[in-house]
Amino acid sequence: MLSQVMAEGVAKALQRLTGEPYAREDVAIEQPASVEHGDYSTNAAMKLAKTLRQPPIRIAEQLKAALEEEGLAGGLIRRIEVVPPGFMNLFLDWGEWAKRSFSLPPAAPGKTVVEHTSINPNKSAHIGHLRNSCIGDTIVRMLRRMGSQAEVHNYIDDLGNQLADTVVGLLHVPLTASHDRFGDYCWELYSLTNKQYESNPELAAKRADVLHALEEGNSAVSWIGLLAAERIVREHVEEMQQFGIAYDLLVWESNIVREGFWATAFELLQRSPLFVRVTEGKLAGCWVLKQTAEETGETEHHADKVLVRSNGILTYTAKDIAYHLWKFGLFDNDFSYRKMFGSLWTTSGNGTKAEFGKADRVINVIDVRQEYPQAMVKQALRALGFEAQAEQLHHVNYGVVSLSPASARELGVDTSDGKGSYAMSGRQGIGIKISELLDLMERRIEQARSDHEGLSSREIAAASIRYYLLRFNMHTEVVFDLQQATELSGNTGVYLLYSCVRASSVLQKAQQVPAPESIGTLAKAEYALLRHISLWEDTLYTACRELTPNAICTYAYELSTLFNNFYASCPILKAEDGQRELRIWLTAKFRETLGDALQVLGLPTPERM
Repeated sequence: MLSQVMAEGVAKALQRLTGEPYAREDVAIEQPASVEHGDYSTNAAMKLAKTLRQPPIRIAEQLKAALEEEGLAGGLIRRIEVVPPGFMNLFLDWGEWAKRSFSLPPAAPGKTVVEHTSINPNKSAHIGHLRNSCIGDTIVRMLRRMGSQAEVHNYIDDLGNQLADTVVGLLHVPLTASHDRFGDYCWELYSLTNKQYESNPELAAKRADVLHALEEGNSAVSWIGLLAAERIVREHVEEMQQFGIAYDLLVWESNIVREGFWATAFELLQRSPLFVRVTEGKLAGCWVLKQTAEETGETEHHADKVLVRSNGILTYTAKDIAYHLWKFGLFDNDFSYRKMFGSLWTTSGNGTKAEFGKADRVINVIDVRQEYPQAMVKQALRALGFEAQAEQLHHVNYGVVSLSPASARELGVDTSDGKGSYAMSGRQGIGIKISELLDLMERRIEQARSDHEGLSSREIAAASIRYYLLRFNMHTEVVFDLQQATELSGNTGVYLLYSCVRASSVLQKAQQVPAPESIGTLAKAEYALLRHISLWEDTLYTACRELTPNAICTYAYELSTLFNNFYASCPILKAEDGQRELRIWLTAKFRETLGDALQVLGLPTPERM
């Protein structure tokens, strides 16, 4: 990466100046917001002031001389400017930069298991679920682009309340409705069942019976639950494929229980003094994981976590703890597996052996509301003595997706209270199905486009929706507005795709991309574009380290804006000799860099649209 090369050059100069060893990791180097302050800057001289007992400005002048003696970072630095109180602004030689190739740092060894999506298999998916999937899939793409081994899991909660409610509905709630997909039928049925619970206590009581049946298995009720869940999961997986989202393994909660994983976890937990059976009070008969003083210090959750209820039913967190012990390879036993379709595998009660799990690092993409259960999984690992694994368990949380007042009204929600956003609710049947949004966006694009060559309107629609859900800050609540989400201009996926096509068109007309003999004085738009292109590897590295896919969106949008400014202000194919070659080359560098960013984001890189 360019920043590391620059830091290494400064580190060598520091060693020459002080006689002490320095590594590039010891050097703070950044790109200033203003181009007048250089392509990079460092405060290394200011940090040495106390040690050397000299004014920072004098140290900076000495460091500048040492950098020049060391060869200006292999010739990459063209000019150094020292400014008070001791900053050093570094200006690059772009001709030298163009001759170099910059590689990403080597990936950390070992396997990373990324779990994302994990939709309850009781009805069709809505747009809130899709934000999870887009974030998780982009993190996987980032890791793989960095050279890491990533394995993708989709956890299927086929023993939970939501599936139990749908099964209660299938067995006891009459509903005649026309739908193309089973999940859409269950969307309506699930809402209707929950509404009938309010006036029919006998129906509500059947949920506990169904939960027991699902957990025990081998009954007619459990088979109905399994068949319903499998059908809906297939629809979920097929739907995600339209957005370029894929999985390596589906892990079924029922297999965790029936294959003895929870039994093994329970035995291990009983050795910990933090796992106890409550004998009195409202939790009498429950097995709980007690909070440590560290956990209860500054958290909003102070209650001990129930893992096994007094009626013997396991909580979600209990099964999740067992799942994570398996993820990290801490069990001797393993699942059996079978192919579901294509390259997708699934856990199975009767299958074959395969190599899954045994992770060195685990990343779970789950919304911010699940912060407490995720913390309790980490607490359980620590309670069992698996401190190293607990340190390598990462929860990527994100803000939930809610509806704007306009979109909520369109769905029949009463918005007279004037709130700024309205939560989606499967129980109330309030939400926007992924399939409905995709159909709507496809129609919008089909009506707006004149050229129907290249990508289909549905592919463009899927890319647009994916980008919209990725571009927000991770912790921001996405207030989903149908009008805003289907816009085709501004910071949108369509804008990025058109920028890619525009560059491709220029390169097709140019026929060949000459290497520039030199890069002299650059026009303002040329320099701004080239400077941003040079940041790509650093941006990808930082986004991957911090697990922030939205940073890639910001980079790609700014890159596209700079290219379009360059395209508008600098003639390319009609430029004079010398300029023409440079600008064609710069267009090719943009196309290559944007194409890389789009692939990491899971968007296509079209030649035509």
